[in-house]
Amino acid sequence: MSTHAGPVIVTGAQQGIGLAIAECFARAGRRVVIADTVEREVGSALALKWQVPVSVDTYVCDITDADSVESMLDAVQTGCGVAADTLINNAAQQVWGDFLDADVADLKRVLDTNLFGSMLMTQRFARRLVAAGASGAIVNIGSACNSIAFPKLASYVASKGGIETFTKSAALELGAHGIRVNCIAPGAIETERTRAETDGYAARWSPLTPMGRIGTVEDVARATVALCNEDFGFVSGQTLGVDGGLFSRAVWPDAY
Repeated sequence: MSTHAGPVIVTGAQQGIGLAIAECFARAGRRVVIADTVEREVGSALALKWQVPVSVDTYVCDITDADSVESMLDAVQTGCGVAADTLINNAAQQVWGDFLDADVADLKRVLDTNLFGSMLMTQRFARRLVAAGASGAIVNIGSACNSIAFPKLASYVASKGGIETFTKSAALELGAHGIRVNCIAPGAIETERTRAETDGYAARWSPLTPMGRIGTVEDVARATVALCNEDFGFVSGQTLGVDGGLFSRAVWPDAY
């Protein structure tokens, strides 16, 4: 059940998990705003793609730039006639490689987008809700590496670990204003990126997952939408793993 009246903003939602989240909200009857660095598709194209009547708008926004964020939020409120009351911080960058050889610009880009971008979006979005005396929901898309280190992904791991603790901090400060802040931590999810990065992605990860399969973008999307609903109205500051139990498994000897 949802009592939200305003639109949902999903950052970085042109493909993968972000696009699935946008679609899931749209199918649930919510007006959706996609905020991304490139405006590839608009609502009519997405409606045709999904074959359902949806209300989706796209806005170009650099989530690491305060002026760009404010301009986008202004445009959303003007275009929709009401301020957004749900924010999904999904936009992310990832660079694979040895930390000792990492390029400084790459390190900064990942941290700026994944962590600082989520913080800036949350701050400017929440300021408007507080000024209006309105409640809302924020979900930060983290990763299983929120709490478990992955090799060759130092900047990504650092950013996602920061997102989990930032989620808790934001929940503490915003709770008094009726704003809930939570985090989703996907596990082995098959997306365009993961398929391209690893040959036989599903075959490699399915046997390691207690539920016997890898996750889909729809698994993450449904959990995200549910967490924003009023059924979870007293849940804040939490991280929900969507991983089929994968990262509950400890490294364990075959014979013990």
